[in-house]
Formats: sequence, C-alpha cells, structure tokens
Amino acid sequence: MDIVSQLRATKKQALLYFDLPPEVYDLTYCPGKWNIRQLLNHIADAETVLYDRIRRIIAEQPNPLVWSFDQDGWARHLNYDHFPLHINKHIFASIRDGIIYLTGIYYEDHGTLPFIHSQTGARTLKDEIDKVAWHCRHHLDQIELALQAKPFISQVD
Repeated sequence: MDIVSQLRATKKQALLYFDLPPEVYDLTYCPGKWNIRQLLNHIADAETVLYDRIRRIIAEQPNPLVWSFDQDGWARHLNYDHFPLHINKHIFASIRDGIIYLTGIYYEDHGTLPFIHSQTGARTLKDEIDKVAWHCRHHLDQIELALQAKPFISQVD
C-alpha cells in the first residue's frame, strides 16, 4: 500500500474510534498505559506537531531544526482525561487532510529534503511522513487491543 493510501486508511479508522460509545473510552490495552480517550487525544496532538514539522521541512530550507515534544507533559497539562474528543476529531481530520495533500505533492519528488530533529539528528521529509503513518497505525493497534481484550479500565481522576 502506498503512503497516501496508508494515511487515508488510518484516517478512516481513527475517525471511527472517535465515535465509539463513551463507556469504552476508559479501556486500556495494558495496565498503566494510556486509555482509548488519552490515545485519541494524543493522536490528534501528535498529528498537529508532525504537520507543523512537515510544513517547516518544506518551507524553511536549508536544514530546518524541528523540536521534539513532551508527549506526557501534553497529556497531563492539556487534560487528555477530559479533553472533548469531538474537538480533536475535527482537528485530526483537518490536519490529516493537510498531511495527505502535502504528501501527494512532496513525498516522491522532494522526499530527500533534509532537516535536523532536536533529539534524533539528521532526517528527511520522507522519514517524517513515514513517521506519521507509523505513529498513527501504532496507536490504532493499541486501541484495537483495548477493544478486543477489554480487561483493563484505567483510573481517571
């Protein structure tokens, strides 16, 4: 499956998870891990960060510097336990559309555009777009595990 197809497929699947019955959002795939609500909020926030990076890589050549983000700090301070999923559903959908659009234009012909990541060093535009696809798929798999097993309910304050 090509990268644009992967991005479209995970967008479609993620949007379905934003519309689950409310009682399943506290399920987690493993004790001590993020629950479904937290994972969905994280997916949306990570997309915004990755979209910003992709745009900077394209627009701020040569060798832009992009920064890592503290995902646990975002989860804690942006209130992932209670942040309204309907807001992040729309943010995720819009941002993913932007990523799909830029991927269609830049992935093949400009995928070697370089950038420096604050923690991992030299990388390329293609690397970052591939990370978007991997990252979302990874967390969707965790949500699927939580939904299949249903053994763990996280403790939400």
